[in-house]
Amino acid sequence: MFVKNSTFALFFFAITCSLAYPQKGEERFDPNGSFWIIGEAPSGFSDFSAINLNARRLRRLPPSGLQLNNGKSFRFQLLTVKREKFTFVTTQVRGVSYSFSGRFLKGGVFSESVLDDQSPVLEGVLTKFVSGKKAAEAKLQFSYFGGT
Repeated sequence: MFVKNSTFALFFFAITCSLAYPQKGEERFDPNGSFWIIGEAPSGFSDFSAINLNARRLRRLPPSGLQLNNGKSFRFQLLTVKREKFTFVTTQVRGVSYSFSGRFLKGGVFSESVLDDQSPVLEGVLTKFVSGKKAAEAKLQFSYFGGT
């Protein structure tokens, strides 16, 4: 029994290390932070504040999810965070939910990069649903903020 558990622990450790650290020749990718619409929010998204990623639950960052200007948050129900594919679907709050399908425009560790609030680092289509029906949709670009 000990051998099986040790083998499983070693396998689990190897998988964890391969996910946490890039393979030789690969750049580490960590986009944790907040993403804000560049420019004026389009019709249907005037209450939008940010998309927040906080996988490590850092205190300097808001919790993961989509946030509105009034502070209301929508947790991610489904989430994929990869350099070339960033998608999510939020939970429904009072009949409203959101989905996003896009990609990051750069790699690396965003919190270690010098990024200004007008440089796009994320682009994609944000969709708002009310009572399960599409209420608004827009192709948007987002800038990055790494917290305080």
